Amino acid sequence: MPEMTSYVHGTPSWVDLSTTDIDGALAFYTGLLGWEAGERGGPEIGGYTMVRVRGLDVAAISAQRPEQAEQGIPPHWTTYVSVDDADATAGAAQAAGGQVLAPAFDVMEFGRMAMLMDPTGAAFALWQAGTNIGARLVNDPGSLVWNELMTRDPETAARFYKDVFGWEAEQQAGPMPYHEFRRPDGGLVGGMLPMAGDQFPPEMPANWNVYFAVEDAHAAVAKATELGGGVNMGATEVSAGTFAALHDPQGAAFSVIKMNELES
Repeated sequence: MPEMTSYVHGTPSWVDLSTTDIDGALAFYTGLLGWEAGERGGPEIGGYTMVRVRGLDVAAISAQRPEQAEQGIPPHWTTYVSVDDADATAGAAQAAGGQVLAPAFDVMEFGRMAMLMDPTGAAFALWQAGTNIGARLVNDPGSLVWNELMTRDPETAARFYKDVFGWEAEQQAGPMPYHEFRRPDGGLVGGMLPMAGDQFPPEMPANWNVYFAVEDAHAAVAKATELGGGVNMGATEVSAGTFAALHDPQGAAFSVIKMNELES
């Protein structure tokens, strides 16, 4: 079911965009993915704006914090992993060799979150649900369909995420090294791609990439270009479907994919 009412511990459940231009980003993603923008939050929360498909929350967009720009951090998407206890999981991440970038804190009544970085340099967030579980719609066009760790040290990353969430990294058959992460109950939660080769410049940090489902990856590439975005990798067929790696007009990288079929 693409409509969600809860998430199992250790499941990616939300993504949000930190950008230098909320209006520009909203125009781009609305045109590309058909999003509907909700009410914009106040300046104290960076203009945090929920975006929806068919009235269901799928992601959010907010203003990049000034200190991030000063540090040279470009606009970017953040992946949130649902947990039963954000404080305990942040402690487990630190014990496993990760960094706690922001200790767990309450986000009003909506939930409790923490910002972490794994030992290979990829930042992500924890989400302990309150009144907000995360994305209410997934795996449908315009919504989140996949989260993928891109790292230069997959062995260290695999150990870390196993220690923190119990994920098993399963090697997949194919022309390029690729792993899928599964929870202890067998549920598929994401992938891991080694950053090897010329397509990954040395200055590009490890990161969690986000994929949004589309009806047609080729059409999405053309539309993204028309709307002022760019193409990092054109529409390419893989075992899961046809994907493309893009960036929005402000420079935030993301991917789109037309899935062949989804595991239930």
